[in-house]
Amino acid sequence: LSLFFASFALQIRDDGFAVIDDFLTPDEVRELLQVGQNLHQEAPKEERKVFSAKADSKSAQSREQYFLESADKVRYFFEEGAVGENGELVVDPAIALNKVGHALHTESPAFEKVTFSNRVKEVCWQLGFRRPAVAQSMYIFKNPGIGGEVKSHQDATYLYTEPSTTIGFWIPLEDATLQNGCLHFIKGSHKSGVHRRWVRNPDKNADELLVYDRPAPLYPQSNFVAVPVKAGSCVLIHSQVVHRSDANKSDRSRHAYTFHVIETEDCEYSKENWLQPAEDRPFPVLYERK
Repeated sequence: LSLFFASFALQIRDDGFAVIDDFLTPDEVRELLQVGQNLHQEAPKEERKVFSAKADSKSAQSREQYFLESADKVRYFFEEGAVGENGELVVDPAIALNKVGHALHTESPAFEKVTFSNRVKEVCWQLGFRRPAVAQSMYIFKNPGIGGEVKSHQDATYLYTEPSTTIGFWIPLEDATLQNGCLHFIKGSHKSGVHRRWVRNPDKNADELLVYDRPAPLYPQSNFVAVPVKAGSCVLIHSQVVHRSDANKSDRSRHAYTFHVIETEDCEYSKENWLQPAEDRPFPVLYERK
C-alpha cells in the first residue's frame, strides 16, 4: 500500500495532482451518496443563501457572514438559478443546492468516518505531513442542468499557508465525466506560485467582508487537461495547481465529497483566510508524527 501511494506523491510533485482509483469501497460510496442526497431536507426554508459572486452589498454581506461562520457548522448554499427574487425555490428542492459545508467532517458521522480513515492518514504520511489537520469539507452537488461552472482557480487563493502545504482530497460519489463537469487541470501550474488571494477585508467599514487582492489571471483554455474519474476515486490536489470544472449540462448529477488538509507543524495558516477555526475548536488533527 505504501509504495502504491508513494508514486502519487511524485505525481503531485510533477503535475500538481494525482488520481487514486477505488479509494472508497462501493458500500462507502453508496452511504455517502445517500447521506448527501438527503442533505437538502435539512436546508433552511427562509433566507436561503445563494453561492454566487453577484448580489447587492446587503445580501452579499449577510451571505458572507453566513459563509464566514461556517468553520465548525454545516451550512447550505443554493445554486444561483434555484432561488427566486423573494428567496423562494424555483426548482425541485432535491436539485437546488450548490454545496453544503464546511464542517461535515466533524458534524456528520458518515463523512467523519471517511475523512479520518487510515487511508487518508496513509496518504498524508506519504506526502510528508507531520501534524496534518482537516481545515474544511464540502459536499458538492453539481446537479443536472443547474450545476454551475467552477471558474479556474488555485485552492491556495482561499486556504493560504506559509509555506504552501494544503492538499485537497476530491472524491466523486458518481462518475465525473466530460458531460457532467469533471475536473480540468493545468499540469505543472503549481510551480508558478500563488496567483491571487481572497482575504478578509482590512477595511472594516466596507460592505464587502471578503476581497481579492489582485485581478483574476487569464489562463488559456487549451492548457487544461480533463480528468474524468470513476465514483469512489480520489483526486489529490496541490494547493497551487490551477483547476476548474464546467457547468453540468447533462441529465446526470455529479455529487462529490471534498476536504482540505493543512500542515500545522512549522507552517502558518494565514489569519487573512476567510476560513478561521472557532476559538474553542481548532482544526482537528489526523495524527502527530513522532
